[in-house]
Amino acid sequence: MSLETVLLQIDNNLNEATSRLLEFLRIRSISTDSAYKNDCERAAEWLVSDLHSLGVNNARKVKTPRHPMVMGHTDGDQPHLLFYGHYDVQPVDPVHLWHKDPFDPTIEDSEAGAVIRGRGASDDKGQLMTFIEACRAWKTVHKNFPCKITFLFEGEEESGSPSLIPFLEENKKTLKADLALICDTGLFDSRVPAITTMLRGLLGEEVTIQGPSKDLHSGSYGGVAINPIRVLSQIISKLHDDSGRITIPNFYEGVHELPAQLQTQWRNLEFNETHFLRDVDLCELAGESGRTALEMLWSRPTCEYNGIRGGYCGEGFKTVLPAKATAKISFRLVGNQDPEKIRVQFRKMVRSLLPADCTASFIEHGSGKASNFDISNPAFEAARQALTDEWDIEAVYTGCGGSIPIAGLLQGIIGTTPMLIGFGKDNDQIHSPNEKYDLQCFHKGTRSWARILAALTKI
Repeated sequence: MSLETVLLQIDNNLNEATSRLLEFLRIRSISTDSAYKNDCERAAEWLVSDLHSLGVNNARKVKTPRHPMVMGHTDGDQPHLLFYGHYDVQPVDPVHLWHKDPFDPTIEDSEAGAVIRGRGASDDKGQLMTFIEACRAWKTVHKNFPCKITFLFEGEEESGSPSLIPFLEENKKTLKADLALICDTGLFDSRVPAITTMLRGLLGEEVTIQGPSKDLHSGSYGGVAINPIRVLSQIISKLHDDSGRITIPNFYEGVHELPAQLQTQWRNLEFNETHFLRDVDLCELAGESGRTALEMLWSRPTCEYNGIRGGYCGEGFKTVLPAKATAKISFRLVGNQDPEKIRVQFRKMVRSLLPADCTASFIEHGSGKASNFDISNPAFEAARQALTDEWDIEAVYTGCGGSIPIAGLLQGIIGTTPMLIGFGKDNDQIHSPNEKYDLQCFHKGTRSWARILAALTKI
């Protein structure tokens, strides 16, 4: 029996697979709100039951201090694959903007075709189920699984994954695999299949400049006393040069230029920078001179100001010199940049720019290194070709401007290379009202995983 038989099984059972997904979507597994704790338990139990129906008889809930993990293992030959997804979903607020009950999912017609509408449809229940349904079809046709597979489903991804690191540390031997598959990303430009090969890291800093011991009247002290807002503004203005490069000493240590293969692929994506900016009423690229938008979004580091406060910000006007001013600054990191070294250098630079009558204090808001995946691993090219075969358009390696912590944690704690493949679209409205997942993406995503499993077993 061939791969084509598995693909036919997926096609013939799309209605049943969709019904299972709708049943899963009805569970209100909002991890951020303790009122839904029992619903998160139910979602975990639903997954355990569904894995049992596949023949993964050792599937079970694993308790954590908050919401349970779900784990299960199959027998089979090499390679050993770890598949990760999350069953928790975002809150639905503001609920009045939903066209219908977010936990009463339906199939709706749209201009682009049928969509599955409901909270979690794309992030991440629909994506998670593409892999399970591919395994179901394979098991139905071949009476066994294509290789050894470990399933890991988390229930706290949308609430910061507080239990994840201790869980991975405790179970690192069990979870160790040749490759980790993560289905929590999307198509490029909503049409091109993609494998995400780099994720930016993140560093958060909050700096407060303290001047006088109290707010001062600008008529009595203006022009004489130091103004912390002016000092803060001057410091911020010095963090970038005129070309958009960040001026913190040693900031670019560990930042590498793109490999030629990725440069070529990204140029061929025909990304329209003008339309990208026009969607938010902008017209001109900011950032580093001489860099494309995709380079800056995926492979270059940033220093951005996320909030500034100081003085009187209420209604009306108050002529005050504030005692202090505060800025929240985030850094997106790439390559091998070390967030803690950058934190030290940032604080050192700020203090070096302070006038005599000012001091600086800092609050750290977490950090995480960038994740980079070696595409010379033959598994990546095998998966890329499988995606190309299914979507009939050349699949590409892309970057991601944000962070997906599980990818770095699997690398750092488990020692397993992650491969991020997803089938969401930019307009899926994840985290927003009226979330949807295209039925075509669910269908072809399932077929894609069947092709990828077949390809990986041949390496």
